[in-house]
Amino acid sequence: MKPGIHPDYRPVVFRDKAGGLAFLTRSTITSTQTVEWEDGNTYPVIDVEVSSASHPFYTGRTRVLDTQGRVERFRRRYGTTQP
Repeated sequence: MKPGIHPDYRPVVFRDKAGGLAFLTRSTITSTQTVEWEDGNTYPVIDVEVSSASHPFYTGRTRVLDTQGRVERFRRRYGTTQP
């Protein structure tokens, strides 16, 4: 790697605003907000809207779409073509 052209890679806390999950990882993202972590150190914190704690796919709260009704409505509106 060339020296002086890459951003700093350091520990950062990502906090899910909706799910209440926070985890410490490493990233190049910057933030002016900080938080004191469980180990007593202070780290930059990044608030995210969705994580595995709040995403419907991972929490099992997915919605099922009615595709059959959409297909029938399309066929009624535009008809079907017969070869």
